[in-house]
Amino acid sequence: MAKIIAEQLVETIAQAGIKRIYAVAGDSLNEVNDAVRRSGDIQWIHVRHEETGAFAAAAEAELNGIACCAGSSGPGHVHLINGLYEAQRNNVPVLAIASTCATDEFGTGFFQETNTIKLFSDCSGYNEIATTPKQLPRMLQAALQHAHTKGEVAVLGLPGDLTKEKAEEGSTAPYLLKQRPIFRPSDNELRELAQRLNKASKITIFCGFGATEAHQEIIALAGLLKSPVAYSFRGKMGIQYDNPFEVGMTGLLGLPSAFYAMHHSELLLLLGTDFPYKEFMPDDLEIIQIDKRAERLGRKAKVSLGLAGNIKDTLDALLPLIEEKKDDAFLQKQLDKYEDVKKSLRTYVEDTGKQHAISPEFLTDTINRLANDDAIFTVDTGMCCVWGARYLHATGKRILLGSFSHGSMANALPHAIGAALARPAQQVIALCGDGGLSMMMGDLATVVQYKLPIKIVVFDNRSLGMVRLEMQVEGLPDGETDMFNPDFAKIGDAMGMNSFTIDSPDDVERTLQNAFAANGPALIHVYTNPDSLAMPPKIEFGQLKGMASAMGKMMLHGDFKDVANIIKSNYKHIKDVF
Repeated sequence: MAKIIAEQLVETIAQAGIKRIYAVAGDSLNEVNDAVRRSGDIQWIHVRHEETGAFAAAAEAELNGIACCAGSSGPGHVHLINGLYEAQRNNVPVLAIASTCATDEFGTGFFQETNTIKLFSDCSGYNEIATTPKQLPRMLQAALQHAHTKGEVAVLGLPGDLTKEKAEEGSTAPYLLKQRPIFRPSDNELRELAQRLNKASKITIFCGFGATEAHQEIIALAGLLKSPVAYSFRGKMGIQYDNPFEVGMTGLLGLPSAFYAMHHSELLLLLGTDFPYKEFMPDDLEIIQIDKRAERLGRKAKVSLGLAGNIKDTLDALLPLIEEKKDDAFLQKQLDKYEDVKKSLRTYVEDTGKQHAISPEFLTDTINRLANDDAIFTVDTGMCCVWGARYLHATGKRILLGSFSHGSMANALPHAIGAALARPAQQVIALCGDGGLSMMMGDLATVVQYKLPIKIVVFDNRSLGMVRLEMQVEGLPDGETDMFNPDFAKIGDAMGMNSFTIDSPDDVERTLQNAFAANGPALIHVYTNPDSLAMPPKIEFGQLKGMASAMGKMMLHGDFKDVANIIKSNYKHIKDVF
């Protein structure tokens, strides 16, 4: 029998290295679904929500190079969008198949009709719809090529009636052409860069995710320049380990040591980062930025020299031009400050909490100690990100996934699904907030259906913790941030997974050990302290004033106990500030 379009699609994406399609089965996708069933080279992962599928594909693409999700007409398209924004902003190659109503119904207001070009225009780099058998192979190849080469989302609109048509051979290459070019600045630009670095005496290096492949080269450069090395949250796992020059993170989740090092240098070197918070960037010193995406140069900081290139390729060519500095006084001062910060962080771990209010710092530190050296962690946006940023440590093999640029709630569980399928030999631990897990709880069933051995730790602080803190900093008493939560362990039981509850600090280590050792998926419901706050490294007077104002308003409303609990839980933060 002649090959149909759906079979051609499946065959082509399998050749590109795609192993599975994350989707909810549905009418306009039925032929693709059946082609997957008959293929044997691709697996259909039946998620409960297309948003989960898009997030899972984003995680798999980051780990394995490329991935695919799909959504059927109308609601399926809309449900994909949040996860596709995540993939697009994290620069991971995802192919999204958007199946549509039949071509002869376009523009008629047909049932579930959406305009895929308009709908996906802001969360993709490539976004087209095929309407003839001749178009499909060319568009599919272009979509794959775009996703792989630029690290972006490629959306291919696919009408349901087209999937049944007889396939035609395209007039161009029918498959993905993978490549890894050397990409660095010109020799003249490298010489100018070297001259500036050789001339400056106090240099701090700040690394993002784009620098993680250049770990050894960054260590070598920092050693020559006698420079402290700071990093972003997403860059942490690739930069922190075996790094004698590291001074931690900066930003909303960061540490004073990194902020201090960046603001007290005379030259700041930004490597592979598109750090979003200009408030944490110095503006009174020389800044040099190197990034493989030239369009990002200078858009977040006052850059005096911007160079385009892969960080590893660039540093390989730069290192022979760098003169070793003799004076390491600036470096040692920053390392000493970092040691003080690390001691302060340990005080939060040592205060383990109490019944029904376990310290989240202590909990995360225990997870860090018990997790495998090559564990993959996923963290929900919000307070889980704070605790993960400060208490999960790199080993050189560990990986951390989160919604670091898009900042979506409820990403940890979907990311964990993609990670567990992409890397079945590695331990996967999801740090879920109660708010995040509540949003996507239905896909606990996906975890069980595919027997994914994910360990899901629910940080139940009975509130939208980060929103609560944001409101208090603005001087507002938190409103409608409290969460009415179910017994998550009972929900885990109902789903058919190993389930545990931790309500006392004394039970944390033993229960986590048992949960991590359990075969198959496990859900660990932990009652954490709702009054644990996370102060950023840069404390403005306005923030302190806002907190004081919020506390005063709460007291006027009679919430004396709540105010006392917040102060008691965060006395160490107050001590650090003053």
